[in-house]
Amino acid sequence: DGKKTALCVILTCLESLCVNVRASPCLPKLSSHPILTLIFLGSEQHQANSTAHKKTFPVLSFNYEHVRTPFEISLWILLALFMKLGFHIIPTVSHIVPESCLLIFVGLLVGGIIKATGEQPPILDSNLFFLYLLPPIILDAGYFLPMRPFTENIGTILMFAMVGTLWNVFFIGGMMYAVCQIDAAKLAHVDLLSCLLFGSIISAVDPVSVLAVFEEIHINELLHILVFGESLLNDAVTVVLYHLFKEFAHEQAITVTGAVLGVISFFVVSLGGVMVGVIYGIVGAFTSRFTSYSRVIEPLFVFLYSYMAYLSAEIFHLSGIMSLIACGVIMRPYVEANISHKSYTTVKYFLKMWSSVSDTLIFIFLGVSTVAGPHTWNWIFVIFTVIFCLVSRVLGVIGLTAFMNKFRIVKLTKKDQFIIAYGGLRGAIAFSLGFLLNNNEIKNLFLTAIITVIFFTVFVQGMTIRPLVELLAVKKKKESKESINEEIHTQFLDHLLTGIEDICGHYGHHHWKDKLNRFNKTYVKRWLIAGERSTEPQLISFYNKMELKQAMMMVESGSAAKLPTIVSTVSIRNVQAKGSPKPSRAISKSREEEIRRVLRANLQNTRQRLRSYSRYELLNDALEDDISEARFRKQKEMERRVILFYSTFKTIRGNFLSFPANFVNCGFI
Repeated sequence: DGKKTALCVILTCLESLCVNVRASPCLPKLSSHPILTLIFLGSEQHQANSTAHKKTFPVLSFNYEHVRTPFEISLWILLALFMKLGFHIIPTVSHIVPESCLLIFVGLLVGGIIKATGEQPPILDSNLFFLYLLPPIILDAGYFLPMRPFTENIGTILMFAMVGTLWNVFFIGGMMYAVCQIDAAKLAHVDLLSCLLFGSIISAVDPVSVLAVFEEIHINELLHILVFGESLLNDAVTVVLYHLFKEFAHEQAITVTGAVLGVISFFVVSLGGVMVGVIYGIVGAFTSRFTSYSRVIEPLFVFLYSYMAYLSAEIFHLSGIMSLIACGVIMRPYVEANISHKSYTTVKYFLKMWSSVSDTLIFIFLGVSTVAGPHTWNWIFVIFTVIFCLVSRVLGVIGLTAFMNKFRIVKLTKKDQFIIAYGGLRGAIAFSLGFLLNNNEIKNLFLTAIITVIFFTVFVQGMTIRPLVELLAVKKKKESKESINEEIHTQFLDHLLTGIEDICGHYGHHHWKDKLNRFNKTYVKRWLIAGERSTEPQLISFYNKMELKQAMMMVESGSAAKLPTIVSTVSIRNVQAKGSPKPSRAISKSREEEIRRVLRANLQNTRQRLRSYSRYELLNDALEDDISEARFRKQKEMERRVILFYSTFKTIRGNFLSFPANFVNCGFI
């Protein structure tokens, strides 16, 4: 004990000596001595051991930096959801102000608060926009694209998307170059190629803004598909012209070879994107043939194949939007025929939710990025940009419509032309393309003008388009549900027009549509659709979808008793027992025993099955059983009616087609 006490005293003295030595100016000289070095190390170890013994177990700790990124992302999404919820709860606000305007205002408010606190506001980065926020919106639009109105108006849509976009690019670019030559503008350093590059950025109609505004005003299907189809397909023209003028701006010269390669690049970008989407759509449809063994992974195949189509197109600088649309259009009819209705519901609602959140975040980020800056404000450049965007849009729509009305059966009226021109909204795609520019001086000038045009189109045109639609009494969207009667008459008219084209010898779009349907039914369906549904007639398929929707609605609402049922003898006896007085004579014991013996001998014996649980499988529930039973009861009767209808129509069509030959055989010619 005495030795231990002496050792502790010596160590304490050495420790105090080390502290004094560290504080002295001659520390570098003393620390080189080996004895003192050992003493320093021993004293430090002793201090560390004493500190470790004194440290208590942490009951509660705080480490925000560890979860900062996912926590802030979750807060942004939660804020966006609360904004959308509050917007739809207050009907007066949603009737006056479009949702996109409110979200941009929230973004401006949030960006101002962040900047006032001294933090750096997050900016809508181009990679974040093009790789994560834009694909869900385009996939939702492409997957649920109404194919019939889209294909019937494909000529007008392509005319607006291609020729109209080219007109806007060169008109706006040329006029802005003329504005830059004004001495008062002080923009003589902005050359023609930079103005054409700016025109390619600002000319394209944005599908995000169009969807956000047009779905709220419930415009009729024709105008909606024209403006929305144009906003989807002009992506190829915008991307090609953007890269073309960007390369020319770097080289400071336009060559004939570059112009020819630019034209070739347009077809490569657009058609290449479509081909990539078609390939992924076919592969995804073929994969869905085998997902019946694991229903829980069916929605994942739809999402992953679509996203891979978009990324694969972006790898080769093709049109990712065109690829995503083509993949969704090709995949949908075959996938829906293979997957279960639970998976279909999952795909539908998850796509709607995903696209809604992305749409909300885009507009909020746009407002925040506006506050973040930096901006180069030039009154002359900004004001003339807004004016020329409106003028070029109006002139382009009027000129193209006057040309297209010569070939259209349903003409576009003056009111329709006004709504198409007024609905040319710009959005985050133009902002992201401007964000990719390299020259900071011109980039800030262009971004300021782009943000001003976006705010003008979204706030002014978006807020006034609803009252203008009501003032002009423009036809709105019909809210009635599809009926089997409408589908029968639609297919009847399609067959009738196809027969008329065959008789006249005119190969119109009905003829080629009929050829495509025959090829699809004969070859494609057999490879991409599993089971007996590959040979199912189109009308039967439509009827099954309608019956599924009706059965789900009736079962979920608790009105399954309204479904037609096969009346059994037991139910008849129960009804008679309730509606009529009880018979005076009861069945004898021997007769009752004989009935039971007959039932035991002839009725099917039921077996009790114990289901094994697996978290990778989806078990059928009572709702699915009720739906399947309701569909089976009506399917047989519908098949009989359709077969009778088709046989009668084919006989009539055959008589029409053989009419000239019979006329000759009778000796009249």
